[in-house]
Amino acid sequence: MRKTLIVTNDFPPRPGGIQAFLHNMALRLDPERLVVYASTWKRTREGVEATAAFDAEQPFTVVRDRTTMLLPTPAATRRAVGLLREHGCTAVWFGAAAPLGLMAPALRRAGAERLVATTHGHEAGWAQLPAARRLLRRIGDSTDTLTYLGEYTRSRIAAALSDGAAGRMAQLPPGVDEKTFHPGSGGAEVRARLGLTDRPVVVCVSRLVPRKGQDTLILAMPRILTVQPDAVLLIVGGGPYDRQLRRLAAETGVAASVRFTGAVPWSELPAHFGAGDVFAMPCRTRRGGLDVEGLGIVYLEASATGLPVVAGDSGGAPDAVLDGETGWVVRGGSVEDTADRITTLLGDDGLRRRMGERGRRWVEERWRWELLAERLEKLL
Repeated sequence: MRKTLIVTNDFPPRPGGIQAFLHNMALRLDPERLVVYASTWKRTREGVEATAAFDAEQPFTVVRDRTTMLLPTPAATRRAVGLLREHGCTAVWFGAAAPLGLMAPALRRAGAERLVATTHGHEAGWAQLPAARRLLRRIGDSTDTLTYLGEYTRSRIAAALSDGAAGRMAQLPPGVDEKTFHPGSGGAEVRARLGLTDRPVVVCVSRLVPRKGQDTLILAMPRILTVQPDAVLLIVGGGPYDRQLRRLAAETGVAASVRFTGAVPWSELPAHFGAGDVFAMPCRTRRGGLDVEGLGIVYLEASATGLPVVAGDSGGAPDAVLDGETGWVVRGGSVEDTADRITTLLGDDGLRRRMGERGRRWVEERWRWELLAERLEKLL
């Protein structure tokens, strides 16, 4: 692999899916041939200390910009060019194509021979807005490869690119650590701690935001409870939608059958996945397509844990499900469809087992981090 400079605003200890994606990939590349240029998580004393402690633990060099939001400003571009030259890098990986990929021409002039920019869900939104669409086209023309998560994001982003840039796109989704997410991840202990040992559990692990569909799950609970009166909905995660969801559970009359854990440390997430019998996140597209699910790695983490999944049809979420094999895709926001699929799964032990086992095999065959890191190495 060429010595590579990663330029990114999204990197731990800042939480989030893109951050986890980049860090997991970086850990599987040659640390002697890697330099990361990233923003600072928070300018508070606590944030600066957490960032410094995290960086000190990494096997590769991490250089932080003083800003909390790394943008393609002249100053940040000069810093990136300086790091490229100082460390002898000849490849650049933009952790998110928009907007940092706008640095590409300057880095090319400075000696970068290979420029790869990764797209996520938000670039599909950029592709729908005239001004942002023009910038995305510039990024595509000035890099060697734009990567995409799945067919949904590829088709929308490609429509904004020149024919040449669209033809150079390559798939690079996030992966799953199948050694961390597995059927014996500690779910029984979580169920016992929460008093759910003998109850059917529907689990949703995600940030609490409207797109994810936790409200649909709550509204589906009355239908589910008529068939499975002991069922409980376990909502794992924190976020700005927390208060509204709790109020909705009370107004719907199912508060006694809905448990909120709040934010959970990453190290405890596998056990919380394992606490469920069924994983469900009926995500939906919002804001005219600007708020969309890029892929939905949680479906694959649930599959690796051995659970059948019920997914929404937002964006690339269906790419993370073999519909009818590892679970089902429902219309995002459809209470009736969601309740029907969940009650079917809760009532059929054999079906749950077969779908869970198929999901586990699929993750091992296609979604392991090592396989995807090899793909990134080739692109670089």
